[in-house]
Amino acid sequence: MENHEITRILKRWHEGQRGALDDLVPLIYFELKRIAAGCLNGERPSVGLQATELVHEAYLRLFDYREPYFESRKHFYVAAAQAMRRILIDHARRRHAAKREAAPLLDPAVVPPLDIDLLALEDALRSLAESHPDKARIVELRYFAGLGIPEIAEIMGTSSATVKRQWAAAKTWLYRAMYTAQAV
Repeated sequence: MENHEITRILKRWHEGQRGALDDLVPLIYFELKRIAAGCLNGERPSVGLQATELVHEAYLRLFDYREPYFESRKHFYVAAAQAMRRILIDHARRRHAAKREAAPLLDPAVVPPLDIDLLALEDALRSLAESHPDKARIVELRYFAGLGIPEIAEIMGTSSATVKRQWAAAKTWLYRAMYTAQAV
């Protein structure tokens, strides 16, 4: 029931009913927090972003700057996951720039490196998207949105087995791309 309700409210909002956003927020907030938690799952606590902050910034990007059209609840959540990914990448770039500027003052024992280099992942993911857009989308939905295989299969209109195969292939491809980039 809630899934169809979200789609109906998104359509009302797109038709110009501004009060529709007030109806939408209680229905989407906890799912957006779950997606944000999935996005932050690989990050260290020192990143400085919390799930609530990520949700609020994504919400602003989705609704404040333009009038996007979300054809369904699924489309909305995919757009939200992509917005959160961009926010994390922007945040990683700012952290990376700040570390470069303050490098002599940082002690590696005090400021440990991140487990995963989000900037390298972003570069590799963009490269993957050029040749295999479906695999890149699966990575976005799985890694950044924290969605499960069945949810991704539903969103992409394919089988869970196909998503599992493409997820495994995408991970291998990204690992090789990131490892090669670091070795150079």
